[in-house]
Amino acid sequence: MFWLVESKVQFEQFSNANWKNVFIEIIPNSYLIHPSQNDICALYIRPLESTKGFIVPLHHSETLNVNITDINTMLCKFNNIYVRDKKEFLHYLPIKGLFDINQQNPPYIPELLQTHNIFNKRHPNKKDINKIIPIVKHYEYCEEIYNNLKDKINEPINEFYNNKLSMVFNSIERSGIRVNREKFESHFHPIDGEYIYTQYNFKTLTGRPSNKFKGVNYAALNKENNSRESFIPRNDSFIEFDIGAYHPTLLAKLVGYDFGNKDIHTAFAEMYGVEYKKAKELTFKQLYGGVFDQYKHLEFFKKVQVYTDNLWKEFKEKGWVECPISKHRFVKEKLDEMKPQKLLNYLLQNLETAMNVHILWEIIKLLKNKKTKLVLYTYDSFLFDVSKEEVGVLGEIKKLFSKHKLQIKTCYGNNYNFK
Repeated sequence: MFWLVESKVQFEQFSNANWKNVFIEIIPNSYLIHPSQNDICALYIRPLESTKGFIVPLHHSETLNVNITDINTMLCKFNNIYVRDKKEFLHYLPIKGLFDINQQNPPYIPELLQTHNIFNKRHPNKKDINKIIPIVKHYEYCEEIYNNLKDKINEPINEFYNNKLSMVFNSIERSGIRVNREKFESHFHPIDGEYIYTQYNFKTLTGRPSNKFKGVNYAALNKENNSRESFIPRNDSFIEFDIGAYHPTLLAKLVGYDFGNKDIHTAFAEMYGVEYKKAKELTFKQLYGGVFDQYKHLEFFKKVQVYTDNLWKEFKEKGWVECPISKHRFVKEKLDEMKPQKLLNYLLQNLETAMNVHILWEIIKLLKNKKTKLVLYTYDSFLFDVSKEEVGVLGEIKKLFSKHKLQIKTCYGNNYNFK
């Protein structure tokens, strides 16, 4: 069978070949457009039992094209579908049975061929540039991707990363954020329309997601230059929930220390015998740099030291430690210059993300079919675009944080530049 599957006869032959396990790479209309706003130019399908891959075109200028309905029917016949990026794939084809084989850190990021770069340079504003790039070049590009990833297919799949993380961050990306176009462009880059879309990458060293797209770092938007005023609600207001003293809270859970119902930084202020602001500073310095001698006698830090010592011992003896909830492993041979405090910090960042994903999962279910949207997540903060008709749902969301004994504070306004 030829590698290009375009005619009805060829497609029927390919679809009925009884392939069970396949690798699929989506060729979008453009690699420069956010996947939530993109469309499929063609599919690269590599049956694991085959010696080569196949291109099934949907919208390409050189070929006959297959109907998406027929594509969906064919996809249902496969037992297992392996992909390079499940979160991205779901923007195009929200189907079950996907396995993300590109979970390692750093993740494999394919480089476009010279041909792609030449066409993109010649036609910088063409939103469906891949339709006119020679189909054989797409095939060459996808064959290279498969060859670089094929050894990962037989490696264990982390179910938490494959399922919950991919689904949660795909959902947030699809929501988009409304912007004041003139203000946004004055601070960032030109856009079409009044919505921008973020892009999360949770395949980082600790599993804590970055969030960048087209040069904008949405995880670290400037608070001083008024650029946050660009972001405005599509409904009636923005409301942000911030988790207070998150890492101390998580660490207390790990070591078995109970702060009760007290504000955690107030509790630390009483322990240290200092003011609230100073207590916050002291606590974070010790979490990330080690406990000061004058506070080693405090019960909380005694427990932290025991936990840190045991974690480090396990890491040295086994060569890895496994994170709670996510089951991600920090492997000694893959980490440079690791130290006990650094290992603890890595584990806390991973636990923070895993805990948040559980909360995000529940939030997304609560907001299904509602006008209110979760539009941005950044470590310990959750930004909601709220309809005044649905303010009651915010109480349900607060209960989710309370269930995990997390303390939250609330900010609100008619743009993201909360005062």
